[in-house]
Amino acid sequence: MATDRLARGAAVFTVAVLLGGLPACPVSADQIRDKQWALRIYEAESKLWPDSQGEGVVVAVVDSGVRQDHQDLSGQVLSGADFSGAQTDGREDVDGHGTGIASLIAGHGHGARAGVIGLAPKAKILPVRIRWNGERQDLQQSDVGLAVRFAVDHGARVVNLSIGGYSRSDTQARDAINYAIARDVVVVASTGNDGDKGAAVDYPAAIPGVVAVGAVGEQTELWERSTYGPEITLVAAGAGTYQATAKSESSYGVGNGTSGATAYVSATAALIRAKYPNLSAGQVINRMIKSATPPTGGGAVPNDRYGYGLLAPAKALEPNAAVDGGARENPLLGRAESQGSPPVVSEEPWEEPVAGQGGGGNAGVAYTVTGAAGLVVAGGAVGAVLVVRGRRRRLG
Repeated sequence: MATDRLARGAAVFTVAVLLGGLPACPVSADQIRDKQWALRIYEAESKLWPDSQGEGVVVAVVDSGVRQDHQDLSGQVLSGADFSGAQTDGREDVDGHGTGIASLIAGHGHGARAGVIGLAPKAKILPVRIRWNGERQDLQQSDVGLAVRFAVDHGARVVNLSIGGYSRSDTQARDAINYAIARDVVVVASTGNDGDKGAAVDYPAAIPGVVAVGAVGEQTELWERSTYGPEITLVAAGAGTYQATAKSESSYGVGNGTSGATAYVSATAALIRAKYPNLSAGQVINRMIKSATPPTGGGAVPNDRYGYGLLAPAKALEPNAAVDGGARENPLLGRAESQGSPPVVSEEPWEEPVAGQGGGGNAGVAYTVTGAAGLVVAGGAVGAVLVVRGRRRRLG
């Protein structure tokens, strides 16, 4: 059952704090930059950033919130929303997961080559905070649906979902993702960290139209716990990724999981959208698919472990008249789901909710989206445990 998988997953992603939060061997901010191996394999400085840095593109991070005053994220984090029940605008993070993801997407480092720099350092982050398993366990499936809709309605061109664990019957999340796709937004989500248990690809990554991302290590080998299946689209750097954390304005950690890999794919989508603003979301996805590096040893792609292959951001930015002049539709919409046929999706129109009222197809849900947003579920939502898609060690 899905709930069994969720219960197993929840224990996996506990943050391991060294010596009560202090590193046994402190790592300085300049050492962090040297250890960002993803920047090397993606040829960020030599090929990628001279071409695009994501300027002008908003990436929504639906997560635990984002610490806006981290030294590597200052000026990058927009005012967002909070569906966790806390009265914030998404720019607070009690867990640190969302801050880490944001830093891999749009971190700018600081000083002379110090700190974490993301793959799209001039993109902006729209933080959309949802209820988190580190805060409370009575999570509602409606959180993701409401968060995605908010992101789309507030300018996000890319939505990053480094989360997973909802069941395939979550019609609210499925509705919201279809809403995003119909409005030309690239939706990227993590496949999960239970590949060693033979688990199926998590939702929302398994929903057709979503770019489902698995993780590889520094030698581009599939990370041992990266969840795989027929839904997987791409793999990206996810094991041993250095990230900002929310512990302080200058804290860092090491992430292992499909969360970080998802962030790098979202950043690549932002780079493409910045350089080629007239491309549709489907064409952006096609660029990433067609430029991916097939796994070592060859074999047909897509396959169930690597999808179309390893993310290749620099190649994805190269001129490609065949892709750009081709179909504008999302190429993943017809993808099969390994857990069965999808349920019927609501056709009800969406309307921007106002304080104290439900909106569109969300009858029974009352919430506020004015500056700081909170969610009060009045009924109709099905509870589920949300699991984060990465494990992190704090370094300081």
